[in-house]
Amino acid sequence: MIGFGGRIYDNWYEALNSSVLPTRKHSAYPANGKFDGAETWRCKECHGWDYKGKDGAYGSGVHFTGIPGLRQLAGSNPKYIVKFLRSEAHGYTKDMLPDAAVKAVALFLARGQHDTDLYIDKKTGNVDGDPKRGRELFQNICAACHGFNGKAINFAEGEDEEGPVEYIGTIANNNPWEALHKILNGQPGEPMPAMRVVQFKDAIDILAYAQGLPVK
Repeated sequence: MIGFGGRIYDNWYEALNSSVLPTRKHSAYPANGKFDGAETWRCKECHGWDYKGKDGAYGSGVHFTGIPGLRQLAGSNPKYIVKFLRSEAHGYTKDMLPDAAVKAVALFLARGQHDTDLYIDKKTGNVDGDPKRGRELFQNICAACHGFNGKAINFAEGEDEEGPVEYIGTIANNNPWEALHKILNGQPGEPMPAMRVVQFKDAIDILAYAQGLPVK
């Protein structure tokens, strides 16, 4: 349930295979923000992959909103978070997020968050893990889908031989916070396993190894 909640936090309409997509900007999203429509309703778009909002990696750049993070909710009562998510400020209807989905993301925020600053350097993005150990895990678990060099799947939109590329190595280096979130919780709408079934150190070591994989 925590992993499911993490996928909803990432992209709820993909995680739920939902056809109820908002077309307007979220009321809390800044008018001068760089995105529009359903994208502004994703939890991560305002609160970040590190859950620190304006005080984290989204404190600048195209994803900056000025909205606070959610780290203070770690360890709190999930029932309180459910009320928080159902408030008028968030605006999620039951057609968008059914009760089970809201409970899952509340459980994730209460018990599934991690302080990324303990493992990822905030300035450089370098991961404090063991890449040699991470290699063993990646090659035996992740390579089945992503390939031994991490290039079997190109996440870039409009992918072709001449177009942009976004591989495991690309994401691990450009946005290690996103990569760690997906390693732990899986990819919304895809049959990617959530690595919460293993030790947290395993996820960190996999990410450390992934930073050494090809970026293009």
